[in-house]
Amino acid sequence: MANAQSSSPRPLSALINKEDSGWTLVQDWLKVASNKVEVLPKQQQKAENALLQLQVTTRSPMGAIVYESGGILVDDGWIRILGSGSAKLDRSIMEWNRGKSYTNDGEQPSFLLVADDVLGGFFAINAGAFGQEEIGKVFYFSPDNLEWESLGIGYSDFISFCFAGNIDKFYEGLRWENWREEVKKVDGKKGIHCFPFLWIAEGKDLNKVSRKAVPIQELWNLYMEQK
Repeated sequence: MANAQSSSPRPLSALINKEDSGWTLVQDWLKVASNKVEVLPKQQQKAENALLQLQVTTRSPMGAIVYESGGILVDDGWIRILGSGSAKLDRSIMEWNRGKSYTNDGEQPSFLLVADDVLGGFFAINAGAFGQEEIGKVFYFSPDNLEWESLGIGYSDFISFCFAGNIDKFYEGLRWENWREEVKKVDGKKGIHCFPFLWIAEGKDLNKVSRKAVPIQELWNLYMEQK
C-alpha cells in the first residue's frame, strides 16, 4: 500500500517478483478455503495495466491478486475482491478507486478500496483517511449504519478471512431467505439496492424490503451522500 501511486512509477519488471510471489500464499489460502471461492480469469494486458497503476509488487498478496486474477468472488459473489477486471467483475482496483480515493494519477490515496459486497458494503485499507493509529488496517463501510469501522486486520488476514472465516456471522441480520440464488444473478459491477434503506428501522428485515440490482457506483454515491 505504501507504494501505491508513488510519484515516480516503477516499470512492470520491477513489480513482478517471480522468485517470491505472493500468489503462492493466496493459493495456500485457497487450498484450505471453507467458503465458496471463485478466482476469475485474467486478461494479460489488463493484468499488466492494473499492476502498473497499483504500483505494488507481486510479492505482496494484493499485487499478486491484481496481477494473477481478474478478481475473486466469495460466497457466489456476495463479496467481490478486486483484481485486474474480468467478465464477471469488470472493474480493476485502481479504476474503481479513481474519483473515490484519488483523482489524478500519481496521487497518494488516503485509503484504497480493495473489495465490496453485494449490498454496497465497502472494504478499504486505511492510509490515513480513518486516522493514523490504524494505518494498513482494513475498514468496512456498512450499509446498515453508514459508518467506517476497523476490522483490526490487514489485507492478508482479510483475504484469509474471506476464504475461511465465518462470513455468516459477519453478515448476521443482513441476509435474507434464498439470498444465494438472487446474488448469483448480480453482475460484479452491480449491487443490490434495498428500500426502505438498511440504515432505518423499516429496512432492518431484508426479507421485507424491496431489492433490485443497480450499478455499484450508484450505491457508493447514495451512501457517501448520506454521510
